[in-house]
Amino acid sequence: MYKAIIVDDEAVVRVGLKNTIDWNEHGFELIGDYANGRDAWEAVEQQKPDLVISDISMPFMDGLELAGLIAGSFPYIKVIILTGYDEFDYAQQALRLKVSDFILKPVTAREIRQLLDKVRGEMDEERQRHENLSSLQDQLKQSVPLLRERFLERLVAVGLSKIEIEDRFAYFGLPPLATHSLVMAIDIDDFGDRELLSYEHDVEFLRFAAFNIFEEIAEKENAILFRTREERMVAIVTAHAADGDESLLYETAFRLAEDVRHQIEKYLKFTVTIGIGRISLSPDMLPASFKSALSALDYRFLFGKNRVLSILDLEGKPELASPPSLNWDRSLVSAVKSGSFEEAQQLIEQGISELKKALVPIGTCLLQMQKVTLSLMNAIQEVIPAGRETSLDSQMMLMDVYRFKTLDEIEGWLKQAVHAVMAEIADNRNHFTNSQVRRAVEYIETNYANDKMSLQEICRHVLMSTSYFSLVFKQHTGETFIEYLTGVRIAKAKDLLQTTSLKFYEIAERVGYGDPNYFSILFKKHAGMTPKDYRENKGSGL
Repeated sequence: MYKAIIVDDEAVVRVGLKNTIDWNEHGFELIGDYANGRDAWEAVEQQKPDLVISDISMPFMDGLELAGLIAGSFPYIKVIILTGYDEFDYAQQALRLKVSDFILKPVTAREIRQLLDKVRGEMDEERQRHENLSSLQDQLKQSVPLLRERFLERLVAVGLSKIEIEDRFAYFGLPPLATHSLVMAIDIDDFGDRELLSYEHDVEFLRFAAFNIFEEIAEKENAILFRTREERMVAIVTAHAADGDESLLYETAFRLAEDVRHQIEKYLKFTVTIGIGRISLSPDMLPASFKSALSALDYRFLFGKNRVLSILDLEGKPELASPPSLNWDRSLVSAVKSGSFEEAQQLIEQGISELKKALVPIGTCLLQMQKVTLSLMNAIQEVIPAGRETSLDSQMMLMDVYRFKTLDEIEGWLKQAVHAVMAEIADNRNHFTNSQVRRAVEYIETNYANDKMSLQEICRHVLMSTSYFSLVFKQHTGETFIEYLTGVRIAKAKDLLQTTSLKFYEIAERVGYGDPNYFSILFKKHAGMTPKDYRENKGSGL
């Protein structure tokens, strides 16, 4: 049973659609009806229906704006637009927003029933295509040739010259990379409750099914996909210089990743975690983006499975290049950066134990410890901006290893050093998040009069994804973005009511509300009285 909602400012339309149609008979559960796009958007965020049937012309937020928000955040939700005969141009715009269908008013119950059957058929076909794993066996034989996979893996793992990249791209028939590119890496968390046979090809078959979904979605963004020998799925997402803002490339990558994560969970019943790397400015710099995508995946230990993790959200923009790969200490650095104290301690014990078993000379041991210390210092430089001072003395840490006489003493010292480095990185992460939230607050308090201000606009300003920003903003301010923006606007309106003789509609415009009626309703909700009563009682201490 699919979930649906109705959005129309005409009560008679909503009541008619609810009462004259047996929604269950057509495969749908009607979970709500709303009189404007603003209320409907809140319901979409909370309940995530499969289908939204919406009018175009509505107060507060029209149907096209609602369709745009849904397409940007939940691309898997189908939208059907209702429109009048004199709004055909709007209908054309709706098609550009990739809505599933539109129907002209006045609409009959029969037309809605036919439309529901059509949409249900499309949804059933889509579900069957993803869930019918047996139909994918033939496609498995036609997967991307191994040579192409290995070339792309070398491209992002170790890097290639520009000439070699151009030649091999032409050989494999790949589209040329744009100026700006980034790498995203997908790793299967586990196979959930799905029962697996004891044959390796069954596991491989499920991996291919996930890759098939990834390929189908990413094809719309012209991304280049392949699988690595570590069984990760990787995509190179590109944008031409004409596209301008780098934040648009991050938004595209995050939208693609969220769609892939959702559909794999929905149709295959297991979860993946996706790491999004930093932007590279030329194809030969892709290894740095790939490495940062893998670093984002390391944070799965801290934040849990079934997530999209952007390295920009977690570590900000680096001032220095990423450190080179190391041996066992690379795993230690990953544990340190992800905040896994117990894993870091275990890795230290494991490394010291291996040195003991190998009977390594003391000089070699000391060099190995310096190697570990340098890796920790590189981790700090990668995460913490160069201009920000730290409490750790790098030179002293490098020299400390020479004052110990046993590996047991070095083990105890290294555990303390790792603890100090983890505390420094955690403090910087908090500092970075606090600074981004402060930037957002300053932007809101400076631009509150802009009636077009949105969550997406704020996130572009601070270079954070919408989901991560919403989480940290609520943690730091105690309010959602909309609640905070409303509070600022109402406070400014109170001041104008007390200190000026402006008309109410003028005050509404000055604080970012183009609709005076909506402003009055919102003001009364927050102030406990209408703007008129507030102005008249300003001298009475209310």
